[in-house]
Order: sequence, then structure tokens, then C-alpha cells
Amino acid sequence: MAPKPRPAKIANRAARLALPRRAAPYGMVNIGHRLRLGYRRVKSGPGSWVLEAADGRGGELQRRVGVADDYEDADGEHVLDFWQAAGRARQMVRGASGNAPMTWADALTAYETDLRARGGDAYNAGRVRRHLPATLANKPVAMLTAAELRRWRDGLLDRGVTPANLTRMLKAAKASLNSAGDRDPRIANRDAWRVGLKALPDTHRARNVILADDQVRTLIAAAYAEDPALGLLVEVGAVTGGRPSQLERLEVGDLQLDRADGPRLLMPTSRKGRGRKRIGHYPIPIPMALAGKLRQAAGERVASAPLLLRTNGSVWSAASADHRRPFQCAVVRAGLDPSTTYYALRHSSITRALLAGVPVRLVAVAHDTSVAMIEANYSKYIGDHADALLRGALLDTAQAITKNIASLPEQR
Repeated sequence: MAPKPRPAKIANRAARLALPRRAAPYGMVNIGHRLRLGYRRVKSGPGSWVLEAADGRGGELQRRVGVADDYEDADGEHVLDFWQAAGRARQMVRGASGNAPMTWADALTAYETDLRARGGDAYNAGRVRRHLPATLANKPVAMLTAAELRRWRDGLLDRGVTPANLTRMLKAAKASLNSAGDRDPRIANRDAWRVGLKALPDTHRARNVILADDQVRTLIAAAYAEDPALGLLVEVGAVTGGRPSQLERLEVGDLQLDRADGPRLLMPTSRKGRGRKRIGHYPIPIPMALAGKLRQAAGERVASAPLLLRTNGSVWSAASADHRRPFQCAVVRAGLDPSTTYYALRHSSITRALLAGVPVRLVAVAHDTSVAMIEANYSKYIGDHADALLRGALLDTAQAITKNIASLPEQR
């Protein structure tokens, strides 16, 4: 049986190196209220310091603190002696100010608040929260490991999460944890979710729902039948390809009707991306019929008033996902696949422009995205269009050319 050294032994280098290698940590010395520090050496080379802390629910959480000074002197950063490891372990859990560690549940709440402030889709945080077990939700972010995150990720498909939803969920999960790391300097384990929440093979591929033009028209009609305000929101989204978070910020003054080349909307740019503060506009042409509906909806309101309102007079909110439930009702009414989301209007708009021969860069600008994103997610449609263009420029070798060809003299 492996020896069970007195707690003080793990503070001594020679005593540690005399211990047999094993997976379970040695020592587990009390270094604070419900905090213990141990030593583990599994393979050849130096061992590591291990923190064990109460999880608040009767269980224990373990986390690697750093490399032990088995073969080289401690420097307080890369290699730690027992006392340095104890100090770092306390800081990992409580911080210099003694504040409680941020759990993943706390991180999701902060991320959701940030999304609402930026006009993003707060549903992204809710999507993760709904599938997060309490064991992970209540665990400090600083103590999450790649192994447990990988197990959670792998189990999502078994619980019926579709590959496309899994991709979106993993992106939101990593964003919430990265945001927590930005807020709390004690969180230094970003590699845990970089590795543990890495996208599974094939799930990163875009599975965009593309609707034919007739299906889009049917969906618009179904939305108007469901609710006239919803119908206008859906029609604007179908024509412009704008995100819900952009459409909700359209103002009456963004509707331009007196242009010689036809009416257009000045679409607010997206606030996607961490720290993006500058909000600009880009022009989108719209048909006369839609311009008339928008003019009627604007009424006599001032230029700074919201352009698109709900039936009750409130502004549509992408953060609260006001449109999601009524839109799904319109999808069912239109007889479309129930999995169709509002973003199908955007995907269909981009695809329609590509197949119509609009240059990729112009399509990207008109949809407030990048050429790289268009190429990554819509390459099939770019390829279809390229085939048609190149085919028109092919040399037709079937037509024999005899003019200006000299005859060779007969050989005698």
C-alpha cells in the first residue's frame, strides 16, 4: 500500500520525490476554509500541485494549480513551491479581494446582460443554460476542465441536440466563458474550453435553410395573416436580409422615399463582435410596394422614432426574441418545415443575390457580413453561379473553322 505521508511532507522536495507515482493526490493540506492543497505525480518528470475546494453542495472540486519545484527552483510563476502554490490556490478561488469565484451560471447571466446591452440575441445564453447540468452551472469557471467540458459537449447530441444547434451552442458557451475570463483575472484556464468545447467533425458546416422565392412569398402572406405587424417585419427581413437585431433599430428617418433611383432603407450595422460600439448605416434598395407599407406604418411619427413596431405599439426586441413564437406560428401556417427560423429569410436573400449574379463583395456589403463568411457558408451557390458564367465563355470547338486555311500541294 502506498505510504500516506504527514501533510507537511509534501512541502519538502526530497520527501515528495520518494513517493510512488499515482493518480490520487498526496497530502491534501488545509490551506483555508474548505480549501485543501495536495501533490500529484503520475508520470516521469515534475509533479503538480492540486487544489481541492468545496463546491457548496456537499461535493469537492479539483483543479491543477501549477508545476511543483521537484527538479528546479521555484520562480513563483512557472514553477511553484508549496507556499506559492497555496497562495495561488487561494487566489484562484477567492481572488485578492476575497470575492467569491464566478460560476458558469454567473458567467451566463453576465453574458446575457452584455448581449442585451449590445442589442444581440440573448437567447444564445438561454440556449446554453437550458442544457447545462447543475454540476457545471455551479462550478467556478476557473476550475472547469477540458475533460468535463468535452463530456458535456459529447452528450448533447445523445440528448437530441441537432448538429446545427450544437454548433451555435458551443459558440455561445465559449463566448460566455471568454467573457468571464475578461472580467476576472483569476480565470486562467481558457485552454479548457478551447479544447473541451471544440466543434465536432461536420457540425461546423453551415446547414442554412434556403427557401425558394414562392416559399418566401407564402411565408410573408402567412405572417400577415398571423399579425400585420409581424407580416411587415417578415417582409422587410425577406427583402433586405437584415438580422432581427438590425431591423428593431430602424428609425422612421432611415426610410428614404424621395430618391430619383427609387426608395431605400438605411440599415443599421450589426453590433456583433466583442466591444463593437460604432453604429453606422448602409443603404438597401427596396421595392415600391414595401416602401408604401413602411410609409403607412411610419405615419406622422418623428424621424428618430422606431420604424417597425409590434401591434401593441412596443418595439420589437431581438434580445427578448419577441418574434420567435409568432414567426414559428407563421411557418406552420405556411406549411414549411417547423425547424425554419427567421434567419432563413437572411440565408435566402444572400443566396438569391448570388444566383442573380450579384458580385460576392456587393452581396457581403448588402448583408453586413464579410466575403470570407459568404464564401465559407454559401460556396455551393457561388459555385453554381460561377459554372453558369464560365459555361457562357467556353470555346465551342464543335464548330469547324475552314476559312483562311491554306491547302497543301499534292505530293507526287
